[in-house]
Amino acid sequence: MLADSLAGVRVVDFTQVAAGPACTQLLADLGADVIKIEAPQGELCRALAPFVEGQSVGFLALNGSKRSVALDLKDPRQCAAALELAAGADVVVESFRPSVMQRLGLGYEEVSRCNPKVVYCSISAYGQEGAWRHKPGVDGVLQAVSGLMSVTGLPDAPPCKVQVPIVDMVTGYLACIGVLGALAKRAQGGSGQWIDASMFASAVAMQQMNLAGYFADGVVPTRIGSAAPYAAPNEAVRCADGWIMLAAYHPSRWGALCDVLESPELLSDPRFADLSGRIAHRDALVKRLEERMALRPRDEWLQRFEAADIICAPINDYAELVASPVFTDALITETVEHPIAGRITIARTPLRAVGEIPAARRPAPLAGQHTQEVIQEAGISLEP
Repeated sequence: MLADSLAGVRVVDFTQVAAGPACTQLLADLGADVIKIEAPQGELCRALAPFVEGQSVGFLALNGSKRSVALDLKDPRQCAAALELAAGADVVVESFRPSVMQRLGLGYEEVSRCNPKVVYCSISAYGQEGAWRHKPGVDGVLQAVSGLMSVTGLPDAPPCKVQVPIVDMVTGYLACIGVLGALAKRAQGGSGQWIDASMFASAVAMQQMNLAGYFADGVVPTRIGSAAPYAAPNEAVRCADGWIMLAAYHPSRWGALCDVLESPELLSDPRFADLSGRIAHRDALVKRLEERMALRPRDEWLQRFEAADIICAPINDYAELVASPVFTDALITETVEHPIAGRITIARTPLRAVGEIPAARRPAPLAGQHTQEVIQEAGISLEP
């Protein structure tokens, strides 16, 4: 089972908010023992809305199955305890600005002297090297500086970011991949490694297709809403009572779409004769499609399109999403019992093998909930 792939692997987690916790959450989902080091008052995400019974929902979503140890890293004795924990770990993940962990005596050099085989992952806004390495950054700022915000939203509208913290999440996922690769290398007899996970680099990597196009033709892409710049029709289209995301740009599906819409004139229109023409005349094309689609409700069009093997889906809000059969079939939620928030529903890990339903995570820990347990296991004393 994937859920015990990392059984026996210990991770010491100095991360907070989203990118780092997303990385260590995946490691926990794969069976690693993740020990989350927090300040006594808890990490920053615990203070972010929304809340259930005073508990941050964002924190609960990204920290299941971890153990929390509260340490004041400004206190030399407690910082030394953190170093002992890191020295006994297989993996250390941190998300402070570059040089902060070094100043605390918890950087890669210090930990690797005690533990040469440690896989040490640093997650930061702009990476461990370069002129911007000391700059702070959050998801929205990285969406802006990476160019992602310039291609998101509607033409002639103000800049718009993706409303989920997509840079945080992708950075966490890529950091996890780096950690897994380093663990695999170590298992082959290699030494430890220092992984550099940059939010900026991750945000740019998400745009590699668009950037390849820019490098090829020098044309700066602009915001085009829901449309794909490389294909048409491949965008949101309005019908009588809602919206459908429609992808009918392959020649066979374009012909099938015209048949279902009972619009043979679209096939004979020279503007729409090939993909390049449909892209060049996208506005006129969408207008013609919506004139036909306004005649019937969304569900009827979906049935007709699916019968013709046209790629499409309803544009769901969250209420429609969780009520949909595909959401139910995916077994993508779980309910956990939190000691303060009570019964809460969160997204289950997407990591699974065919036929496997991952066990529910333990609820996210209270700040410092496992301090004594972990410290005693490690044989560490915090007494003066």
